[in-house]
Amino acid sequence: MSEIAKNFGIDKALKDLGLNQDINKGTSTGMDFFSNGEVIESYSPVDGALIGKVKATTKEDYEKVITTAEKAFKEWRTMPAPQRGEVIRQFNDELRRLKEPLGKLVSYEMGKSYQEGLGEVQEMIDICDFAVGLSRQLHGLTMHSERPGHRMYEQYHPLGVVGIISAFNFPVAVWSWNTALAWVCGDACIWKGSEKTPLTSVACQNIAARVFSENGLPEGISCLITGDYKVGEMMTNDERVPLISATGSIRMGKIVAQAVAKRLGKSLLELGGNNAIIVTPDANIKNTVIGAVFGAVGTCGQRCTSTRRLIVHEDVYDKVKDAIVDAYKQIRIGNPLDENNHVGPLIDKDAVKNYQTALDKVVEEGGNILVEGGVLEGEGYESGCYVKPAIAEAENHYDIVQHETFGPVLYIMKYKGDVANALELQNGVRQGLSSAIMTNNLREAERFLSVEGSDCGIANVNIGTSGAEIGGAFGGEKETGGGRESGSDAWKIYMRRQTNTINYTTELPLAQGIKFDL
Repeated sequence: MSEIAKNFGIDKALKDLGLNQDINKGTSTGMDFFSNGEVIESYSPVDGALIGKVKATTKEDYEKVITTAEKAFKEWRTMPAPQRGEVIRQFNDELRRLKEPLGKLVSYEMGKSYQEGLGEVQEMIDICDFAVGLSRQLHGLTMHSERPGHRMYEQYHPLGVVGIISAFNFPVAVWSWNTALAWVCGDACIWKGSEKTPLTSVACQNIAARVFSENGLPEGISCLITGDYKVGEMMTNDERVPLISATGSIRMGKIVAQAVAKRLGKSLLELGGNNAIIVTPDANIKNTVIGAVFGAVGTCGQRCTSTRRLIVHEDVYDKVKDAIVDAYKQIRIGNPLDENNHVGPLIDKDAVKNYQTALDKVVEEGGNILVEGGVLEGEGYESGCYVKPAIAEAENHYDIVQHETFGPVLYIMKYKGDVANALELQNGVRQGLSSAIMTNNLREAERFLSVEGSDCGIANVNIGTSGAEIGGAFGGEKETGGGRESGSDAWKIYMRRQTNTINYTTELPLAQGIKFDL
C-alpha cells in the first residue's frame, strides 16, 4: 500500500469495511460470497497504487444469484412495509457508523475529494431516511365509481427482482437511491457496480448483508455481481428481472433500453447531461462564478450534472468571462485527500484521452481557448490522471459542444437580446438533465421555469447545475433517458400498479351503462 494510502488510513478503512487487500469475491447473495471469474485489479487514480482485487461474476455465478433473489423476493414481499422500513433504518445506522471509512474508500478509489466522498455517503443516509418514512406511505388513490354500490381504488404491490447498473462517478450513492426505495417497496435487488470502483461495491454489500442476516432474512434480498458490460447483459437480457435501472453514458443507455424493450421489460435510465447555466444581465456575478466553477470542476467534471456550457448575455459577457478566468487561476489541483485542493484526478487514462480529444476538437472547430488545459506531470501527479480544468469560447452548434465531455472542460458562449434566445441555445442539445439560470429578474426566472423554458428534468434558479437533494426526483429528458430516481414519487416504478373495483351489491351493473341481459 502506498504512503498516501497509509497516511490517509485506507488500510484501516478497508479493514473496517470487511475488505481484503488481496482478492475479494465480487459475487454475493448476502452473507454468501463467491466468484469464479477473472480478477479485476482496482488502482487508485489518486496515486496509481493498487488498492485491492475483486473476482468477477461468471454466467454460472449469475444464475445462482438470480435464482436466490427470486426465492428471497417471495418472502420479502410479504413482510409489511413498515417492517421493511425498520430493516432499512438499521442499515442506515450502519452507514452512519461507517461513514468515515466508506467516504475515504470512495474518495481514494474514485478520486473525488474526501469531502465529496463523505457527502456521497451522506446521500445514502438521507435516502434511507426517506425510505423509512416512505414505508408508511406507499399509498394509491381512491376513486368514485359511476356504478352504485361499487368502490374503486388503486394499490401498489412489489414488482420483483430489480437490476441496478451504476457508474464509477457516484459508486455508492446511485445504488442507494435505487436499492433503498426498491427494498422498502418489497423488491429484491441485484447490483452491478462499476468495474472501475469494485471495492466500494463489495464494501456496501458487506454492510447490507450483515444487516439482513441479523434480522433473520433470507439470502438474495441484496445481491452483487461484478464485471464489465457482459456481466450487465446477463441482467438486461433476463426476463426474470422486470426492471433495470441503469446509470451511465448515453451509448450504454441505448443498448440497455433496446435489450430490455425487446423483452418488454421496464427500464429506468439516468444517462448523460450537457448542462448549461444561463447568465442574464441581472445576474449576481459573484454567485454565478461560484456556481459555474464548482459545477465545471467539482469531481473533476465527472458528474452527470457538471456544468458543460455557460451561456452569457452580451452585456455582461466580458465581465463574467474575466471573473471566471480569474477564478480558475485560484484552483488548486492535486491529491483529493488533501482538503486544501479543489480538484482531484480523472478516473483513469482513458478519461484523460477523452479530455485531450475534446480540447483538440474544439480548437479544430474554431473555438478559442481561454484557460489552457493539459495533463499534469511530476511529483504528486504520478498516476497520470491529473489534468488542468480548461475553458474555451465556443459555438453551441460545434459537434464537440453537442456531446458531453466527461471532464473539466467548460464552453462559454454569448447570447443577444431576450432570454428566449438563451433558452434556444440551452435546449439545443440532445441531452436534458440539469439546467440553471442566474438572474434577479422575476420574469426571466419564471420564463425559464415555464412550459416555454428549460426542457431539462432539473431547472434551477440562482444555483448551479451540479448537486441535488434526495427529496426531489432526479433525472432528465431526451437522451438523458427520461427516468427518475431518488425522491418525490420515484418509488412507483419499483412497484406494480393495480386498479381494484369491488361490487358490494346483489346486482351486476356494467360500466358505461351497457346492458347485457341473460
